[in-house]
Formats: sequence, C-alpha cells, structure tokens
Amino acid sequence: MGQSNVKIIEGLYAAFAVGDIPKVLAGLDEKVVWNEAEGNKYADGNPYIGPEAVLNGVFARIGAEHEYFKLADIQLHEMANNKVLSTLRYQAKLKSNGATYDVQVAHLWTLKDGKVIAFQQYLDTKKVAEAMAK
Repeated sequence: MGQSNVKIIEGLYAAFAVGDIPKVLAGLDEKVVWNEAEGNKYADGNPYIGPEAVLNGVFARIGAEHEYFKLADIQLHEMANNKVLSTLRYQAKLKSNGATYDVQVAHLWTLKDGKVIAFQQYLDTKKVAEAMAK
C-alpha cells in the first residue's frame, strides 16, 4: 500500500508540473483537510476543506500572482500510517514585482483508499515574504 501511495503522490506532482489542476484535484478526497505553512500568505484560509477550497484558496491565487511556479528536486519518502513525505523546492517568479525565489519545502500527505485526505505544507516563509515585499 505504501508504494502505491508514493506512486499516487508522484502522479499528482507530475500533473501539477504540466498544469493539469483538474487531475490534481481529482486525487483529493472530497473532505480533504489542506493546511498551508503558518506564516505563508496562503495560510489565511487554513484549513481548506475540500478540493474546491484548495483550488480557490491556494492554486488559483498562486497562478494569478506568479509568472511561473515550479516544483523542483522532488524526493518522495514513504512513511508509516499511509503518509508520504516529500521534500522539494519551489522556484517561482512573482508578477507584481518580478522577484524570484528558490525555497526549501516539505509536504506531508496522508492518504486513504487512494485519495489524499490531509496535506500539510512546511515552507521557508521568510524567503517568500521577502520576495513578495520587494
């Protein structure tokens, strides 16, 4: 089961990378509990409950505010209790001021029956806030 969980998360990242947000949202349970890192601008809606809340509160805002937003150096780690830990980097450029950032990130995913039921982001919020303030 654990390896299939890693494959599921790998598929979600692959879909995100090509802009297939409907596929990403389809991988989320209808009652997913999604939390952005404390101190992150997008944490203002924590917890986001359900795929539509994630779409409107996180993904749409990221898309509207960034010229590009890429995930890089993704490493997936199988955990106990149907969890997958991913370590990665966000490489992004803001539309508002042209500032770029390259920050260290971790995501903790919890799955049940092949769907994501919980997500917790850990992020270097200081670097992102500094880029947004430029």
